[in-house]
Amino acid sequence: MNYSLIRACDIANGPGVRVSLFVSGCTHHCPGCFQPETWNFNAGQPFIWKTQYRIFELLQPDYIEGLTILGGEPLESSNQRDLLPFVEAVRREFPNKTIWTYTGFTFEELMSRTGEYGAVTESLLSQMDILVDGPFIEAKKDLRLKFCGSSNQRLIDLRKTKEACKIVLWEGEA
Repeated sequence: MNYSLIRACDIANGPGVRVSLFVSGCTHHCPGCFQPETWNFNAGQPFIWKTQYRIFELLQPDYIEGLTILGGEPLESSNQRDLLPFVEAVRREFPNKTIWTYTGFTFEELMSRTGEYGAVTESLLSQMDILVDGPFIEAKKDLRLKFCGSSNQRLIDLRKTKEACKIVLWEGEA
């Protein structure tokens, strides 16, 4: 897996001050995407142990609310295998920090995956707190929305969704 950018102090992609990892590679190619340079799977740099170590250093301060993973498309099948051990390590090392992930897939599409691919997706989602799902749709772009770009996208509270066995939207504050 490659990544194109690490933002040390991001206030646009989730509540509070966050560390954001922009993963490379996306097959959605949404018209109007704000990061088309992340579509190429070979763009940026390889995600190696030094990258993880750097992100862990950035997550240390108490004022950092959590980690946001976006891209590109973090939940592309080719990115998930490398992302899973990293996200599990973040959860172990920083249990009080939140993990947000942006995806162009819908929650329903992700949950319908089967076999080994589906198992990795399920494991990855189980480590995350909030999933911002759905493709960016330029015709539904709305700058008034909190933490998403178009009105079709949802901010799903994954913990509450699992407990309720139905989709529960995040109701937190900006």
